[in-house]
Amino acid sequence: MFRVEIQQPDSLLRIQYSEHVGPGEVKACLEMLRTQLNDMQPGFRLLTDLSQLESMDPACAPYIGEIMDLLRDRGLELVVRVIPDSHKDIGLNILSFFHYGSDVRAETYENLEQAMQSLSAP
Repeated sequence: MFRVEIQQPDSLLRIQYSEHVGPGEVKACLEMLRTQLNDMQPGFRLLTDLSQLESMDPACAPYIGEIMDLLRDRGLELVVRVIPDSHKDIGLNILSFFHYGSDVRAETYENLEQAMQSLSAP
């Protein structure tokens, strides 16, 4: 399962993956983002929350990469990730090197509270 939320005043995009996620869901997330990101201005931030993720099919990787490319091309500035269990990282750090490059800063936290504090810091 996934959930996408855009918080315009905060220039924040939130994506949450939970339970068991397959490639069809990540592809649907990509399609949703293609239509909903039109109003986001360059310099926006992304909060990726994996705190409720149980598993993600490895076949999701190409779609995750496409999402990263899309966000980078739309002007993503900062990625804040919530990954409470390092065994459930799903390779986001490695994918970031190939799809975000050095232009997008990334931070990883163990819980949502820490991530939100980071996002609210000036």
